[in-house]
Amino acid sequence: MMDFIDKVRKIIKMRHDDVVIAMTNGNVDSMEKYQYMLGQIRTYQYLLQEISTLLKTKEQNDEQGTIISIKPKDSSTK
Repeated sequence: MMDFIDKVRKIIKMRHDDVVIAMTNGNVDSMEKYQYMLGQIRTYQYLLQEISTLLKTKEQNDEQGTIISIKPKDSSTK
């Protein structure tokens, strides 16, 4: 599962870097294109952050384990 997640993260990072490079190389010829590319960068950053947050949450849950409380029922009836 982690291999898949690592591959997805790598692809997102590569796409992010491609857009950043295109913007810094002057491949923006209109304000609309600039805004679109800026939106792409923000989206890629958001996705990477969400994946990271989900993985941290999963790691914390794995460390805590699952605790099941088994209490004996009171057999006396009143």
